[in-house]
Amino acid sequence: MYQTKQGKAVVVFSGGQDSTTCLFWALQRYEEVEAVTFNYGQRHALELECAAQIAEELGVRHHVLDMSLLGQLTPNALTRPDMEIEQKDGELPNTFVDGRNLLFLSFAAVLAKGIGAHSIVTGVCETDFSGYPDCRDVFIKSLNVTLNLSMDYPFVIETPLMWLDKAQTWELAAELGAFGFVREKTLTCYNGVIADGCGECPACKLRRQGLERYLAGAGSQGEQR
Repeated sequence: MYQTKQGKAVVVFSGGQDSTTCLFWALQRYEEVEAVTFNYGQRHALELECAAQIAEELGVRHHVLDMSLLGQLTPNALTRPDMEIEQKDGELPNTFVDGRNLLFLSFAAVLAKGIGAHSIVTGVCETDFSGYPDCRDVFIKSLNVTLNLSMDYPFVIETPLMWLDKAQTWELAAELGAFGFVREKTLTCYNGVIADGCGECPACKLRRQGLERYLAGAGSQGEQR
């Protein structure tokens, strides 16, 4: 637990495992925390409700921004329920949404400046990811510079999960005292099933594999919370 909290942060928040862990992480470090969720026509639209419920339970001011045009511009399996989720060898999975993190972080920055926040927290990760180019550390660092220049304002994009695999992300949730909350109340599943999910989609498989590795390594020592 951080003893001295400083400043204000905006958390890019979907209500999933990663962003909820980041929300708890931010709440321990900043005096004020607000969350922003984006409606981009996602097939698992229940995540909007899930995000709102979590923010309300944690007492966090919650913003929802309409980005539905994004789903119209870039056909993908996350915004087209008629498309089967798949990944062909050597190609990005068709769940990749072109420009998503670029736009989300840009709008989060506009919001952050408007409320006097200098920190933007996002759960992107280069360790356990599907090859999404907008989850890479080099992209985040580049965008951070661009945002600072574009608004002449000192933003810092925080990525607490960047070098953690899914097992380590579960471990971080436990260290934050949020293991049970994250496991039971978050939505990662592409098919909109809260908690452990459908068990079949790529997001659920990645989440479950990380959970099993964490439980095997640390659960027996009573580190779950």
